[in-house]
Formats: sequence, structure tokens, C-alpha cells
Amino acid sequence: MQIELNAADGHRLNAYRAGPPDARRALVVVQEIFGVNRHMRHVCDAFAAQGYAVICPALFDRVERGVELGYAAEDVARGRDLRAKVDERGTMLDIEAAAAALPGTAAHGIVGYCWGGTIAWWGATRSTSFKAACGWYGGGIAGTRTETPSCPVQLHFGEVDASIPMADVDLIRTAQPGVEVFVYKGAGHGFGCEERGSYKPADADVAQARTLAFFAKHLGG
Repeated sequence: MQIELNAADGHRLNAYRAGPPDARRALVVVQEIFGVNRHMRHVCDAFAAQGYAVICPALFDRVERGVELGYAAEDVARGRDLRAKVDERGTMLDIEAAAAALPGTAAHGIVGYCWGGTIAWWGATRSTSFKAACGWYGGGIAGTRTETPSCPVQLHFGEVDASIPMADVDLIRTAQPGVEVFVYKGAGHGFGCEERGSYKPADADVAQARTLAFFAKHLGG
């Protein structure tokens, strides 16, 4: 269902909520550069089916409301343009608003994909609202790899991701030896998205199983 969140600076944003309100585990799910679209709702519903309370904030609402893009070249270009207009401070305020709207009695985690994978990393390094953070193919993580996480972190990357070279993954591993990093052989960017040509269901299933095990360990079984 659609809800509205209130950020600390007065900004009001939409979000997608799923899962039981009395869940013991809860997640902020962070969008790609394509908005809270059908794929992101599918991701949320999959976590909800595992018993999580989930909120996915519409981070583009700060520049344009109601954005839902596909995965064609023109959608990628528009998504990148929108992302460039969203400042990091506002993004983190929106993440904190989503975390605050999760059930207060639940253990809170954050998971993100693409742009959201980077933001999930920031959820670990720039926030104390989460007990665990998981990022899938976050292209900006290498650039902020020296930040200090305040909770356990798990990261997933595709071996042949054209936007995240393995050299960047090696830099992350060196800077963060305590972070769990998985690389999927032959997988590219967005290998976990069922609507992309790069989708690799076998790798997506393995990554999801690892993600669920990670959150079960750190947020409670």
C-alpha cells in the first residue's frame, strides 16, 4: 500500500509499505534509479512474504513525484538525470523517515539495489538506525569505501558489471575487510532484476538466499 512519510526537514514523500505491522524484523528497501516501480514493489513483496515489515521510500519525490521508469535506454538516461538532482543530505533524511515509520518493536535493516545499494551502504555509515545493511551492485560504494559502518554489511556485485569494475570491488575489500562481499561470475549490473536483460535468476536466487540469511542472523531469526 502507498503511505506518506515526513522527513525531518519538512519534506513529505510517498512510500510503498508491505508486510505485517507486528513483524519482528523490518527493512527499508531502497530503490534503483527507476523510482518505486513494479520491480521495487516486487522486491518489497518478496521480503514481506518472508515476514518482514517493509517500507520503500520514493526518493525522487524531492525533484519529481510519482516517478516509475522502465529499463530502456531512455529510462536509464532519465533516471540518471533525476538522481543527479537529489542531494545526499535529503536522501538520508528520507531514509531516516522510512526507518522511523517501521514498527518500533522490530529490528531494523536496510537493503538497496543499484543507486539504492550505495544508499544502503550509507545507511550503515551515515546512520545509526539499522542493525544490518545489504547492498546489491551499488556503484557509489567504492567512492565512499573509507567511511566507517556502524553495523554489519553484506555486498553483492556482478563480475562483468560494466559500471562497477572488479578493481572497485577490490578497493572495497581492502578498505573494509570486515564487510562480507560476494561476486557473481558472469553476472552484470542489475542481475537481480527480473525486468532487465541482464537478469540472471540463478545468481539472483543465491544472492537473495544470502541476503535473507544475513538479515536473519543480524535482525533475529
